[in-house]
Amino acid sequence: MKTIAFLLHNNFEQAEYEDVNNQLKDKGYKTLLITTNEDKEVQAMQQDVNKGDTFTADIFVKDANVSDYDALVLPGGTVNADTIRGNKDAHKVINAINDAGKPLAVICHAPWALINTGIAKGKTLTAYHTLQTDLENAGATYVDKTVQVDGNLITSRNPDDISNFVDAIDKALS
Repeated sequence: MKTIAFLLHNNFEQAEYEDVNNQLKDKGYKTLLITTNEDKEVQAMQQDVNKGDTFTADIFVKDANVSDYDALVLPGGTVNADTIRGNKDAHKVINAINDAGKPLAVICHAPWALINTGIAKGKTLTAYHTLQTDLENAGATYVDKTVQVDGNLITSRNPDDISNFVDAIDKALS
């Protein structure tokens, strides 16, 4: 059974974690939650405005071993994505997954992490529309599509694209 890890902090977009997680589990994948937070309780948000549910992470980012995961998913949410983009331990995990050529699936505002890790340069990516200039300034080509696959990178725009995002992850792992 293949294992897909999710990496997040707090104030992530609930649907981009919970719906993606549930759909991947329904397809037969094992999932686990890695956090950069100080404790394992993580707070979701709904449209960056209302508090959502809390979830319990399985492991802290400093203890993550990328050889245990077949893919990595980065949910969005502006605060979450901004925190992850500045976290060096998160960068180590993201870069290790990318360097191993494993699927790196990134949705909504989470492509900010691809900018800060240097992964975005030279790639064709999609994201929440307000990231277009950021991605282009980082040397990426931005496209407005539900899902964009460039090598092992899978990017998507927002929660409306989740079913296509999950299908792309599944295809990459098949």
